[in-house]
Amino acid sequence: MWISRLSLRDFRSYPELDLEFSPGVTTFVADNGTGKTNIVEAIGYLAHQRSHRVAFDAPLVREDRPAATVSALVNRDQRHATVEVTIQAKGANRARVNRSAVKLKDILGLVSCVVFAPEDLSLVRGEPAERRSWIDTLVVARNPRFASIITDFERALKQRNALLKRLREDRDPGLEATLDIWNMAYADSASELVFGRQRILADIVAPLQENFAYIAADARLERQGAHISYDSRIDYSRSASAAECRELLLEALDRRRTAEIERGLTLHGPGRDDLSLRIGSHPAKGYASHGETWSLALAMQLAGWDLLSADAGSAAEQPILVLDDVFAELDTGRRSRLATRVAAAEQVFITAAVDSDLPEGLEGTRIDESRLLQDTSS
Repeated sequence: MWISRLSLRDFRSYPELDLEFSPGVTTFVADNGTGKTNIVEAIGYLAHQRSHRVAFDAPLVREDRPAATVSALVNRDQRHATVEVTIQAKGANRARVNRSAVKLKDILGLVSCVVFAPEDLSLVRGEPAERRSWIDTLVVARNPRFASIITDFERALKQRNALLKRLREDRDPGLEATLDIWNMAYADSASELVFGRQRILADIVAPLQENFAYIAADARLERQGAHISYDSRIDYSRSASAAECRELLLEALDRRRTAEIERGLTLHGPGRDDLSLRIGSHPAKGYASHGETWSLALAMQLAGWDLLSADAGSAAEQPILVLDDVFAELDTGRRSRLATRVAAAEQVFITAAVDSDLPEGLEGTRIDESRLLQDTSS
């Protein structure tokens, strides 16, 4: 898969920008603040319908404008489609494919992209929500129907928490009966999500280990191994289906019913789970050096790209790979190994502030500061 044309209207710093690309590596080299990251952010937004930099859409729309538009011509062998999203400063976003209006969920999967950026250090150092977001992004990328499952889960969780807070103040029998109904609705979507995460983890363990060992090849032998596992208060390890996960979750909800009512909060489910990351024999969080943290976060994203590429089965469906200001944080050896590693992708977008941040011998198309700045004036 590759993008041959990208058009931005009132997106971030760009009143208007039109760029054409070819397969292979495209490098944006420009000072910080010139808008290079805005471009790769737009590509990621088409794939995931969210930014890798901010939690809300409003900052993506240029100041004093009602909406921003991101449009790309996407190519898969002989198949081509123009995918477009209009991001509203206020109100619901809209989507079009080949100029025809479609539902937002219908464009999921039309652009497949894996983004690695400095923000991804939070995958190792940050809170569990960061790691849950990472794996849920992969779950949806692998099977877009999970976008609706996650929406259902979040809705059920919100309603269940509201009910638990009411029960904390008033143990009305009628309200308690309603809790049983919401337990079932919550468990239906939560168990599907947990099982989807479990399947991703089962498949990603090996590529994660391989990518980390490759990137960290110059580290001490005992620091070249990385591992990832699911961390939950519920032991799902023997669950062979979403139905089995559901039974375990319902049992936990029943067992902790009084505690949940006393706290007015759901204590079990995918919104409370985490991913356990280890380097060698130690937890990565709190033990990993800065370089190891970068290497592990990068290995996680590359493992996701490997997984989605294997699912695709051909370069025509292989995800686009984005490396946003990554090379500057790596030593010479790791830069070189990463450059060799990403050369397998059909299309790669790389951003860097200066040429010295890039590994020697990196080939491809270069887009410099003068090209980026000519379209940023009002």
